[in-house]
Amino acid sequence: MLKMIEAILAKRIVTEGVKTTGDKRMRGQLKVMYGKNYTCCGKCIEACPVKAVSMDGGKPSIDYKKCIFCGRCVEACAEGVLQHSNKEVLAEILTEAQAEVKELVTAKLGRSLHVRHVDAGSCNACDFEMCALSNPIYDLHRYGIAFVASPRHADMIMITGVVTRNLEQALRMTYDAMPEPRLVMACGACAAGGETYGNTYAIVGKAADVVPVDIAVPGCPPRPSAMIVALCAAADLLRERM
Repeated sequence: MLKMIEAILAKRIVTEGVKTTGDKRMRGQLKVMYGKNYTCCGKCIEACPVKAVSMDGGKPSIDYKKCIFCGRCVEACAEGVLQHSNKEVLAEILTEAQAEVKELVTAKLGRSLHVRHVDAGSCNACDFEMCALSNPIYDLHRYGIAFVASPRHADMIMITGVVTRNLEQALRMTYDAMPEPRLVMACGACAAGGETYGNTYAIVGKAADVVPVDIAVPGCPPRPSAMIVALCAAADLLRERM
């Protein structure tokens, strides 16, 4: 810890701006490169392990809430129509407007946003990325956003993992304990899509099957920058409801 503080003071560790693109090797938003007369052969649909690819007018359509960005659809596409970009898929509430990140993270929120995290049955990948939000690189607190220990102090719950039967009641009780207005964010493919582990006796489903979800953050796991964009958007959404 002392070495980290020394590095910060020596300006060797600098808080970064939020970027929605990654390394060239990053598996991000899928590009669908087809012509007017192209018809999908369906191999990408068969290859998808989480049923995120479907047919829409003879062309592949991606449900990013379910997608785990495994790349199998790209590998299965014989025509090379599907290709990965290095651009992140942002939260569902942002996809239509494609709002500029700079506008989101510099907007005056009017008040802070307090978040209660609920692990409903995750593999901890999303949780590890979430922990990175508070480090000196991402520095979530600069946006007036903080995690709290009690749902009674929270404006929003951030759910990771598919909802298991053992934690279904805990999730409902957490939601009921929150004051109005309240928001719910499903973070990652498990919470947003619910298809990662299939259907078993131990699984209830995605977060929306248990509580009303306002924001879905795609990814397996989502990168910290995508979480920050979604949290800033949540703060704006909360301000509109107040």
